[in-house]
Parts: sequence; structure tokens; C-alpha cells
Amino acid sequence: MEDLKGFLQRKDVVVSAHRYGIDAMGAMAQGLFASLLIGTIIKTLGQQLGLAFLVTAGTYAAAVAGPAMAASIGYALHAPQLVLFSLIAVGGAANELGGAGGPLAVYLIAIVAAEAGKLVSKETKVDILVTPAVTILVGTGLSVLFAPAIGKAASAVGSVIMWATELQPLLMGIVVSVLVGVALTLPISSAAICAALGLTGLAGGAAVAGCCAQMIGFAVMSNRENGVGGLVSQGLGTSMLQMPNIIRNPRIWIPPTLAAAVTGPIATCLFRLEMNGPAVSSGMGTCGLVGQIGVYTGWVESGKVVTAFDWLGLVLICFVLPAVLSVIFCEFMRKKGYIKDGDLKLD
Repeated sequence: MEDLKGFLQRKDVVVSAHRYGIDAMGAMAQGLFASLLIGTIIKTLGQQLGLAFLVTAGTYAAAVAGPAMAASIGYALHAPQLVLFSLIAVGGAANELGGAGGPLAVYLIAIVAAEAGKLVSKETKVDILVTPAVTILVGTGLSVLFAPAIGKAASAVGSVIMWATELQPLLMGIVVSVLVGVALTLPISSAAICAALGLTGLAGGAAVAGCCAQMIGFAVMSNRENGVGGLVSQGLGTSMLQMPNIIRNPRIWIPPTLAAAVTGPIATCLFRLEMNGPAVSSGMGTCGLVGQIGVYTGWVESGKVVTAFDWLGLVLICFVLPAVLSVIFCEFMRKKGYIKDGDLKLD
């Protein structure tokens, strides 16, 4: 037992909640931001400005989300170079086979593949062959075996969302807003779920509301800890950056989720906010303003007469109410001691 413990210590294989649940999760979120999310922002900007180069650049960036996440995880786990580079193939396989659950599949499988690669690294005279082979075979093998099931589990969340859209607008607004918002923050793809389900119309509007509540909510209520950088990275990037902090203190997730439960039904019942643009935009929230651009695109394509009330609803649902409500809920919880200074600090 001591020999095994010493071997693992020498290989820097540390089985702990902090290493896997915080370090690896935080790194994965950064990898996602540096590929899919920034790519989506660049692509959307290019589409709106009519600049083909930006569209192309954004498309390429988004296409390597899986490899970027896996490499980021490997970096967080202190993977040697051959392991780190081999994880690129693992991430591509896990993300593609995982479908809507691609990010979660990459997260789980990349951790195992990275640790397996570290165990054999520099243990043979043909390390240049053994280390990448073990890393890739373990990672792609696990991807084939388990990634599709992870994708189905993520799609099951989508099925619940579709069930919710059949409810009357008030309950539908609450359920869809909360579920899609939660999916946005979790390491699964809310955008892929919305695209797969074709989530548009009033349900799409509720989804936009929920995503915005998470992104704007976390961005604003953590402003004292993270400043302008955190405001931009979460408000225009992803609330997934807060997942390591959520693992540390799950109660920080309550304010933006409550905000989503409020803004969702306001979107469906009062403003009748609909997403009639691309369904994928329903799950993007304020990431690069893709959700808002999708709503506007739907207005234009449907020939809708856009009123000041429509614009007011879009601004209130996507920006003002999530910010105000999340801060109110958060400050109440800070006073009760449920949320403390530093709980929302990004690494």
C-alpha cells in the first residue's frame, strides 16, 4: 500500500474533490470560454457586421471546444506534455459522441485519460509511443462506451423542458426558465439541448430569460469580488465559470435561480417574449448577445411590428431584472451568512 501511495505521489495523481471538482472544473470552463463561447461571439459579430473573416474565425474556434476543454483539464491536473497533447484527440471524441452532454463527457473522460497517461509517462524507454497511445486509447475507448449515454442523460433534461412547454404559460415560464438556466451553468450544453428540441416561441423566450438570469445574475452579484473582468467574462461569456464556487458553496446558486423563476413567467405572461430566431440562440443567454440577437432576428424574419413595449421587455428580462433581483437575493443571503465574501471569487 505504501508503495502504491508513493507511486501515485510521484506521478502527482491526487484523488481529491478539490483537484477534480474545483481545479479541473474551473479549467474546463476556461477552455470552453476560449473556444466555443468566444468563437460564438466572434461569429455573431461577423454575421451582424457582414464580415466573412470573423464568421470563419468564430466557426473554427467553436469547432475545437472539445479539444480545448480536454487540454485545459490536463493542464489543471499537471499533465506532462505528451499526455496534454494527446488529450486533444480525447476531447474531440468525447465532445462529439456526447452530443448535448459533450462538455460533461469531456470533463469526466479527460480526467480519467489524463491520470492514466500520467501513470505511464516516462515509465518506459519508448515513452514517445506508450504515453500518447495509453492516453488516447483510454480516452477514446471511454468516449465510445460512455459519452453517448452521457448525451442521452443531458437530452433527458431537454425532455423535461419540452414537457414544461406544454404547461400553461405561467408554470411553463417558471419551469423552462429555471431548467434551461441551470443547464447553462452546468457542464452540459444548454444551446445544444435547445437546438435539438427546436425550442422556439414562448418556450424559447422563457429559455432566454433563464439563461440571462444566470449569466447577468452571477456577473453582477459577484462584481465586488471580480470587478469588470468578472462582469464581462460571466455576463458576455458563461456562468459556468462559477461551477467550482458552486461546488464549494451550492447556496450561491440560489439568487440567480430565483431570479430565473421570476423573469421566466414575466417573459411569457406579460411581455410575450418569443424566440423565433435559431433555436440554438434560446440556450445562449447573453453570451455575445446571441440570445438577444436571436430574438431580434425572429422579429425581423416574422415581419413583426416591433413596439417600444417589446424593446422594454427584452431589456428588462435580459439585463435589468436579472441584475436587480439577483443582487437583492444575494444581499439577503449575505446578511444571513449563507454567502460570504470571497464565495463568488473567480480563480
